[in-house]
Amino acid sequence: MVEEQKKITLDAESPVKAPVTSPVPVPAPVAKDVTEEKVENLSPEKVSDDSKALVLVEKPVEPEVKKSSSASLDRDVKLADLSKEKTLSFIKAWEDSEKSKAENKAEKKTSDVHAWENSKKANVEAQLRKIEEQLEKKKGEYAEKMKNKVAAIHKEAEERRAMIEAKRGEDILKAEETAAKYRATGIVPKATCGCF
Repeated sequence: MVEEQKKITLDAESPVKAPVTSPVPVPAPVAKDVTEEKVENLSPEKVSDDSKALVLVEKPVEPEVKKSSSASLDRDVKLADLSKEKTLSFIKAWEDSEKSKAENKAEKKTSDVHAWENSKKANVEAQLRKIEEQLEKKKGEYAEKMKNKVAAIHKEAEERRAMIEAKRGEDILKAEETAAKYRATGIVPKATCGCF
């Protein structure tokens, strides 16, 4: 952009400075025009590159009043173009600035949402861990209760077994005593069951 402005500035200045630098001392006896002599002496490469500059510098042979008016018109047009380009560059810079502001704002909001999401996830995970710990604690408590119940049932079963064994021992002892009594008396016992 700066190069374009310099180029436009140089182009704007060249028509104004051209009349000052163009007078070349020419010997009086030579009848050739200066522009024709310069064009003839230049190599083909220079003519193609600088021909426009030579034409612009050497072309006006009109009265000086017209030169200044056309030069001032060219200058005004170039200054208007320069002003327009400057305005457009300011607008472009403003647009780029606004776009970058919008992108930065959106990125900041996105990062805020991401941070909010992470904090909420962390809270939920903490609650889940707390609940899992509570469940593990309850599971341990229930397991302990169940073990205690199993132990109590086993104890009661052992007591019942002991009672049954004691009853069996008593019944056997009673049967032996009754059998001994029947042997001593010689009485045959009655069958308690009707199958004999």
